[in-house]
Amino acid sequence: MEKIDLTKLHKKYYTAKTTPEIVDIETARYVSILGKGDPSSEAFSADIQLLYPVAYAIKFSCKEAGQDFAVSKLEGQWWYDEQKFGKPTMSEAPQKVPRSAWEYRLLIRLPDFVDEKMVNSAVASVTSKKNIPAAARVHFFEMTEGKCVQMLHVGAFTEEPASLQKMLDFMQAKGMSQNGLHHEIYLSDFRKTAAEKLKTILREPFKTT
Repeated sequence: MEKIDLTKLHKKYYTAKTTPEIVDIETARYVSILGKGDPSSEAFSADIQLLYPVAYAIKFSCKEAGQDFAVSKLEGQWWYDEQKFGKPTMSEAPQKVPRSAWEYRLLIRLPDFVDEKMVNSAVASVTSKKNIPAAARVHFFEMTEGKCVQMLHVGAFTEEPASLQKMLDFMQAKGMSQNGLHHEIYLSDFRKTAAEKLKTILREPFKTT
């Protein structure tokens, strides 16, 4: 049985240059969990730990059915309450909005043959058989980002505003404005990788103004 590697199958999705570029992102399916708060908090780590058992339960179920795949990279969408914090630019937001107020959707991409019923079945299995009731917060999610500006950020998360400013300058020069949620794909395991060596794809959906 050949194991599907989504990072190779969807190479365009999982690769980026160190300078801003325009990409068109296809519809994709994910296992997902919603949360709020500082990404360095225990609650954020706990949400990650809820997501992976479900992702692996889906993998093992698919493997038994003859369709094995490698569990892919962790991703996250980030936003905040604009009525409360206004609309700082995308490069200013990480510094002006308190980390405790950040809202997020953590994601792991799934093969296209995985549907909502399969995800729900895996969630039920993890909550009952593995006795992890909080895993009931994990759910199926599908989105089409469409046209985006993206860039590979190398370094600490705290240094992302510099890369975001480059993306903002690029977008403004081409008459673009944001058209969706800030999206990050964590190519490195930030629990094990030195901050200066982290590789993160930063992605911003846009529309032409």
